[in-house]
Amino acid sequence: MSIAPPAPLTFAVPKGRILDEALPLMARAGVVPDAEFHDKKSRALSFACENSQMRLIRVRAFDVATFVAHGAAQAGIVGSDVVEEFAYADLYAPVDLAIGHCRLSVAEPAGQSGSAPASHLRVASKYPNLTRRHYERQGVQAEVVKLNGAMELAPGLGLASRIVDLVSTGKTLKDNGLVETATILQISARLIVNRAALKTDPRVAALVEAFRSAVV
Repeated sequence: MSIAPPAPLTFAVPKGRILDEALPLMARAGVVPDAEFHDKKSRALSFACENSQMRLIRVRAFDVATFVAHGAAQAGIVGSDVVEEFAYADLYAPVDLAIGHCRLSVAEPAGQSGSAPASHLRVASKYPNLTRRHYERQGVQAEVVKLNGAMELAPGLGLASRIVDLVSTGKTLKDNGLVETATILQISARLIVNRAALKTDPRVAALVEAFRSAVV
């Protein structure tokens, strides 16, 4: 009686800038998506890989962590901001990939910078947990208004007095009359794996080692 081969590993990747930087690194680690993955017209979210024991799914960055933490994907790539925001117990980030560098920062209107600290603030961010923890360390109660985009508009429209968002060059902040006042977290992309899968599937441990060797 023949034994069925194990199901392919599912590897989750985020859409956007991190993915562009990650593809050469993934190739060095043996994770190479098929041609359809690079087809700009394709609406597919799941793709075969050259290694038949692996498939790729392409989802939003926050969803990468959720898929891996719940075991729907065994591994993936995501920014350390997402890892820290969710802090899933079943998520392990064993390899810093040294790509996707940026920072999570506080910004506020230029004329407001340097004003006396308040005991209560309204802050716009898509990182409510990291934002609250940052202000709790300062003894400040932060009411977080959850936004997924256009964060820079919030102070000017009276929605919040400041924002917490990702910053790379700072140009977007400057163009919208904001200044960076504090850095909460330095960010880079990480290889993440499901803890249970790492313990039970040797292919996941081998994948971790492959990525460690691929980082230059």
